Parts: sequence; C-alpha cells; structure tokens
Amino acid sequence: MKKMIPGAGILALFEIVAVTLWLTKDNLFYLLNFSYIGISVALGISLYIWEYKYARRVTQLLVGCYMLVYLGLVRGENMQIEGFWYCLFTGVFEAAAIHYAVAKIFGPLLFGRGWCGYACWTAMVLDFLPYKQPEQPRKKLGWIRYITFVLSLVFVAALFLTHAGNMERIMFRSFLFGNLLYYAVGIVLAFHFRDNRAFCKYICPATVFLKPASYFSLLRIKCDKSRCISCGRCRRACPMDVDMTDNSRKRANGTECILCLECVKTCPRNAL
Repeated sequence: MKKMIPGAGILALFEIVAVTLWLTKDNLFYLLNFSYIGISVALGISLYIWEYKYARRVTQLLVGCYMLVYLGLVRGENMQIEGFWYCLFTGVFEAAAIHYAVAKIFGPLLFGRGWCGYACWTAMVLDFLPYKQPEQPRKKLGWIRYITFVLSLVFVAALFLTHAGNMERIMFRSFLFGNLLYYAVGIVLAFHFRDNRAFCKYICPATVFLKPASYFSLLRIKCDKSRCISCGRCRRACPMDVDMTDNSRKRANGTECILCLECVKTCPRNAL
C-alpha cells in the first residue's frame, strides 16, 4: 500500500485543481480535463514504483496525445505559447492560459520541468528518436529560445494591432503550422546534434517560463554523497546534461531537469 501513496498524492493534487476550476469557472470540462491528466500522471508514477520500464512513456503518450489530438485538433484550442498570448490579449482565462499557469508558470515551483518529461507533445515524438543520451557536449545556443519566445509574442501582438479578422481560425492554423514546424526542427536538430532533446535545450520558447520557477522547485533529484562513487553514469544518462551529483540549486543546468529519473535508474549505488 505504501507504493500507492506517491501516485495517490499527485492524483489528489490534480483533483483539487480540477474541482476548484470546475466550481469557479462553472464548467465541467475542467473537472474532466485535470482529472484525466492527474490519473495519467499518477498511473505513470505508480508504474515506475512497480519498476515498469516504460512508465514515463505511458504518461507522456496519454497526456501528450490528449493535449495534441483532443484539445488541439478536435476542440481547436491553441495550446502552444501563441494561445497563451492570445488569452492574455483578449483578457480571457481559458484553456491555454490555465494550461500555462498550472504547467509552466506556477506549477514548476512544485514539480520543476516535470511537464517537459511527462506531458509535452513535442518531446513525446522526439523521445522516440535514437539519441536518448546526448552524444555531443551541450552547445551554447540557449539564447535562441529567447528569440522564439519574443517572436511568438510579436506574432500575436501584430494580429491584434492590425485588427486581423477570424482570429480563432488564425490561432488554430498557427497551432497546426507551429506543431509541424516544431517537429521538423526538433527532428533535424536531434540528428544534427545526436541529441533527442536539442530542441528543448535551444529552441523551445516555453522554457523561458519554466526555468525561473524550476530553480525553486520543491521536487528535486538529490545525491547522497556518502554513496556516490563519482562514476559519471548519471551525467551520461541525463538527456538534459544536468550534474545530479551537485545538490546545489546552482548546479550545472540545474533548471533543465525534467525529472525523467534516468539518472536514478542508472546509478549503481542508489545514491540518487
């Protein structure tokens, strides 16, 4: 029964969010939406505890496909950063704005960049590529993410300044085009740098929100120095190049951790 506690705790947290939004927004969709995501995450955590090899991938596919196919393609919601800017400009606290608030702005204070590891529909596809462990040193290209961040804001601002018509249709089409572009760029970068997560490290604009809050995240991978033998396996296994042997919040690439637990699984001394 003790193994069920972590999953149950996560599910309870999501249910609190689900019920709160349902009652405050008077919309049953939010109850069903966050309950589904909570169940998916809780299932993944439980499967990991029971040592199922593809536990994280189960959650990643359940949540990622739901966000991309149902919310994006079926319901026509732009769940990318452009959708978030659109909500801010219209002053509406709806799907994309709620998604960003929970997953990428305030949520990371609790679970860091866990969204990137368990729910991102872009990374969901990229993680199927062959370079799960980076084969080249990390490049100093992180500044590109700030350019894509600004460009997304400028794009939406320009639509409002020019009083573009059919805004909802434009946002839906930008969601389709944006996803295709993200996948294309992500795949090209993965093969060029031999690193599945190159897009996440250098291009993704959402990380501009994720990184500051992730610095203060309550959930963090920590190292038991008394057990660590400095074998370097955790560093080689980490898809985000995080130095897990350093417990400082200023550790190398500390705000990049996606809680994938690859370092934990590969440690021969259970030091993490």
